[in-house]
Amino acid sequence: MKRLSCVAPLLILTFSAGSTSAAAQDAVLQDVMTMPRPIEALDNVWIEELTMLEVRDALAEGKTTALILTGGIEENGPYLTTGKHNHVLRVMGESIARRLGNALIAPIVTLEPGDPENVRSPGTVVLSRTTYEAMLTDMATSLKSQGFRNIILMGDSGGNRRSMAAVADALSAAWSGGSTRVYHIPEYYNYDDVLAYQRDVLGVDEDPRAEGLHDDFYITSIIMNDDPRHVRLEQRIKAGKASINGISILPAEETIEHGRRLIEFRTDVTVRAIREAMTSGRP
Repeated sequence: MKRLSCVAPLLILTFSAGSTSAAAQDAVLQDVMTMPRPIEALDNVWIEELTMLEVRDALAEGKTTALILTGGIEENGPYLTTGKHNHVLRVMGESIARRLGNALIAPIVTLEPGDPENVRSPGTVVLSRTTYEAMLTDMATSLKSQGFRNIILMGDSGGNRRSMAAVADALSAAWSGGSTRVYHIPEYYNYDDVLAYQRDVLGVDEDPRAEGLHDDFYITSIIMNDDPRHVRLEQRIKAGKASINGISILPAEETIEHGRRLIEFRTDVTVRAIREAMTSGRP
């Protein structure tokens, strides 16, 4: 029995008007891989928000760097959603990809590694480390197979870094001598530097332990650039709780601008690290 090739053309059946049987006889096969794009492309860096033709054409135009961003679902205090890291990645990923200029972003890996049998915090969802690393490996391999030449792994949750480094090392060895490279960029996870930048440059001296919550003003300000609802802004204003670690998040416009400057700082650090990794060739 013959196996169908996995690289066969993608075909669409188009039918002429008339009965089903007549339409079937007049069916025309279109190769979607080679058909011209019938509409203008959207200016977007998220693969899941692009059409297949838009991704195809972006690759042909040189956008051959793919970002794999990893976040997590976990307890983040009474005000931030469990998807805190994923909300951060929405704004950070966009900023980094735009700055690189030749990058698209794979769907965010919204779950992190952990022990699924030992979850006590409501809302926390984790994957076993084996499953997590297999998923990262398959995502990177999928991107490689369609033509991406630089695959970048970056995590916003500290628990992700070990597995990302392991996957980058393993794939670098497996793909040695080929045209696709994979890199883990640990410099992206720079929250100690973010805290120092916030204090020394932005003039906000925050003690992250002040309220004993898994929440910070700097994180809140970044997330508000995605959507203030993710920090429950309206509800906190009504309850008189619009502050964190003794720092007010009002007026909202000033907090959003604060977060924007932190996003720019982290983008500068990350893009520089990506370019240095590509130059040196380290995974």
